[in-house]
Amino acid sequence: MLLGPWLVAAAAAAAVAAGAGAGCPVLCTCRGQAVDCSGQRLFSVPPELPLDTGNLSLAHNRIASIPPGYLACYGQLRALDLRNNSLAALPAGLFLGARRLAHLDLSYNNFSLVAADMFLEASGLLRLDLSHNPGLRRVHPQAFRGLAQLRELDLSYGGLSAISLDALEGLPGLVGLRLGGNPWVCGCAMEPFLKWLRGRIQRCASDSQLAECRAPPEVAGAPLLSLTEESFQACHLTLTLDDYLFIAFVGFVVSIASVATNFLLGITANCCHRWSKASEDEDV
Repeated sequence: MLLGPWLVAAAAAAAVAAGAGAGCPVLCTCRGQAVDCSGQRLFSVPPELPLDTGNLSLAHNRIASIPPGYLACYGQLRALDLRNNSLAALPAGLFLGARRLAHLDLSYNNFSLVAADMFLEASGLLRLDLSHNPGLRRVHPQAFRGLAQLRELDLSYGGLSAISLDALEGLPGLVGLRLGGNPWVCGCAMEPFLKWLRGRIQRCASDSQLAECRAPPEVAGAPLLSLTEESFQACHLTLTLDDYLFIAFVGFVVSIASVATNFLLGITANCCHRWSKASEDEDV
């Protein structure tokens, strides 16, 4: 009977010890498993978070970098909001401890490249937002490797003129894709991607009317999905040996004709000169 109060006290002490050093960060608001540090003009991430953090918002700050291993201790994290900061890259292995992360918002930042294996450890991601990164020019073919469960991907309003089909083919669960607001160059290299996109459009929600070609001039302003196989017929034209021989023959004929024309013009000019000189002598 005497052990009862002792056990209760020990459990309480253990609970206090477990929570030590994991209180709500300064300038943040904590409610349940949600930690809201948004709009606080932070230049760096809070050094420590409650260990059971499930939803972390660091949006609308001035954060330019995140320390390596920052999320290693937060295995309960499900949503991470980093929009509207100054991030240009993420450290390798950032998501090693965040196996349950399902929603990641990186919109309104300064990314210029989505690097290879950038999200490799975040295998549970369902939604990834990279929109409104105006400097985003390239997505590595292996950028989304490991994201087999990803359902929604937002790449809208960046600086993308092309994207590797390899980057998207490894996303079997993708049902939502946003591409509008990018300066797409709809040349021959774009055909495989557009063919893939048309094949997925029935089950892949895409902002197809907002995604337009910026170049070449003949298709500028055209929605991506308005381009058909006929639009790329010129990309498949091939010349046979007979075609090359014919072109060579035509070039030869044109060259001979040019030489003959110049010869005749020279003779004509010479004759005119002699006739003019003869006329002057007769007048004298």
